[in-house]
Amino acid sequence: MENANLAAEKKYNKWIVFLSIIIPLVVAALFGVNLRDLGFDVEPLTFLPPIYATINGLTALVLIIAFWAIRNKNIVLHKNLMTTAIGCSVVFLIMYVAYHMTSNSTSYGGEGVMRSVYFFILITHIILSIVIIPFVLITYVRAITNNFERHKKIARITFPMWLYVAISGVIVYIMISPYYA
Repeated sequence: MENANLAAEKKYNKWIVFLSIIIPLVVAALFGVNLRDLGFDVEPLTFLPPIYATINGLTALVLIIAFWAIRNKNIVLHKNLMTTAIGCSVVFLIMYVAYHMTSNSTSYGGEGVMRSVYFFILITHIILSIVIIPFVLITYVRAITNNFERHKKIARITFPMWLYVAISGVIVYIMISPYYA
């Protein structure tokens, strides 16, 4: 049975590697593209940041409830919540890219210690948001291929990292929101 699970898991490895590389590259490329600067007549999507920050907060809440569900052996609820968390992350990413492709970047205007705190949280958030992609995908694949022992091992790493990314995204938004034009 273990070999069958590993074989099933192995089928997904190319997709995990591909998505783990292509998602950050596409986001980075699109982040530097502003459609308005290229002459497209698009309205800035300035209403999106509070929405995608809320989605980050919702993701954090879903992750916490999913953790509670699995601790209480409610596997079906856990599975549904984790699928929801992945969906929330995808929706967040689409909105984040859409905002940055139509709106000018906002600079943080705080000073002193708060400026250092902001940039520490922002930089760790960005780095971990890239690092978390393969972890989420591997964790998910191990679950759907019934490789539960290996799933549990990586989930212990994935969960706190993903939770940090979701919560720090909300904190970054709260800290920069006074500076939106």
